[in-house]
Amino acid sequence: MDEVPSDAARYRTGLAVRRSVLGDRHVDRAEVAATDFDQPFQELITEAAWGTVWARPGFTKRERSIVTLALLAALGHDEEVAMHVRATVNTGASRDDICEAFLHVAIYAGVPAANRAFKIAKDVFSEMDGAKNAR
Repeated sequence: MDEVPSDAARYRTGLAVRRSVLGDRHVDRAEVAATDFDQPFQELITEAAWGTVWARPGFTKRERSIVTLALLAALGHDEEVAMHVRATVNTGASRDDICEAFLHVAIYAGVPAANRAFKIAKDVFSEMDGAKNAR
């Protein structure tokens, strides 16, 4: 049986995965913004989401990114959709992948949810393309 990582090891792994997906700037902003009130939440998501689920060997980061985008879009978590669209530059998920995920959202979770997700993604792509062209 595989050894279960300690909380400290899972946190370190989670922080590394979180940084590799969301980028250092995003994670640094989240760490600076954390207060005594939400620090336990930051630790929880770093350990559970990033150190346990995202660190599992079964899916690639690209695949996890696609699944995550579909779930977030289906649930209407707009800010998280935008964040994870930005993260695709680090996960390898393409714009075509995102389109396919949102088409699935339209069928399985509803056209309004997919419509909103497509709008968010288009806005994020526009920001990303503008930043790329400004360099």
